Amino acid sequence: MFLILPLTIGILVTVSVFLIIQKKLIKLVLGFAMLSHATNLMIMASGWVQDGKPPILPVEKILIQPQMYVDPLPQAMVLTAIVISLAVIAFLLTVALNMQRNFKTDNIDEYRRLKG
Repeated sequence: MFLILPLTIGILVTVSVFLIIQKKLIKLVLGFAMLSHATNLMIMASGWVQDGKPPILPVEKILIQPQMYVDPLPQAMVLTAIVISLAVIAFLLTVALNMQRNFKTDNIDEYRRLKG
């Protein structure tokens, strides 16, 4: 159980780096999307507590032990990062689609040659 999360993060980073170094524009965009997912998983893993309770305090005033509660800050940061990455990926897909329509290719080397 403990190795599933680091292995998943490692596989996502490896696949995303492989996609980013490809010559096709769509693969580049997908690589950035996967890298953002891997980053979100790393941030979530930083606030993980084994058998942690939700960060909602009970109404009755009992002895509160902070080490037993999950940190809510990484969850809020990941929620914000998901929204931002969705907007960035949508923008990158729009740019990729316009470049495909205007230049009739999705090869990054061809764009470099068209530059002059």
